[in-house]
Amino acid sequence: MYKNNIIIFFIFVSISSVSWSQNRQANFPQEELKPVTIPDKDNVWVFMMAGQSNMAGRGFVEPGDTIPDNRILTINMANEVILAKEPLHFYEPKMTGLDCGMSFARELLAYIPDSISILMVPTAVGGSSILKWLSDAPHRGVPLLSNFKEKVEIAQKYGEIKGVLWHQGESDIKADRIKKRKEHLDSLFTQFRTMAGNKELPIVMGKLGNYSKDPKNWKKMNARIQRYARKDKYAVAVNSNDLADRGDKLHFNSEGQRELGKRYANIFLNKFRTHED
Repeated sequence: MYKNNIIIFFIFVSISSVSWSQNRQANFPQEELKPVTIPDKDNVWVFMMAGQSNMAGRGFVEPGDTIPDNRILTINMANEVILAKEPLHFYEPKMTGLDCGMSFARELLAYIPDSISILMVPTAVGGSSILKWLSDAPHRGVPLLSNFKEKVEIAQKYGEIKGVLWHQGESDIKADRIKKRKEHLDSLFTQFRTMAGNKELPIVMGKLGNYSKDPKNWKKMNARIQRYARKDKYAVAVNSNDLADRGDKLHFNSEGQRELGKRYANIFLNKFRTHED
């Protein structure tokens, strides 16, 4: 009887997993749309999206997340410019979901000139530690830093890189890595800025959520992120302590992702937008 219960349990888990996977993609776009015309380079603001799974996106995509806007662009797997729809990231097709990119761009559009379009460039890969970024180690088939550089070079053909949206840290919840957070961020952000050709390139960092199974160390990591933002005048941290997870104690849910995108946009505008823009 006990063995039969175990068998039934595993069958149930297997069926549930398959069902969840299919449901996750229920509202994914069925086609890509290319812009009728690509805006002049001077009228395109580029934002790089980098980090691990909470930037790559694990939220549930709703139909409204896939409505395109002619002023919001992204790139596809072939590095072609297309109209943006969620999910923007494509590196992990079996896991990818809603990220904060479209929410960020839509919020930004409300406060910038009508002549400006936004190009969101995805480079985040789930589970990637900052050490793998620094060493350019392949992670889930993606050489992290080389891929970022490649995408920067592609993006610069179409517009000006205005900033980096960075969310990462869950894979580095270890005492030695938390302690060296400033050193690691200094090194990585210097490389990001060098690749973009801008020593003053704004970097907006999201803090980890407030729902971890290891709240003490997540809190320490957030403190290090905030401390770094105070010392780097071209970096800023975004609070996320009131945003909910999707039930796994690891990833923001869809509402959290959309709100996070808005916060990235507003803090970018408040700190980095100039009167010349």
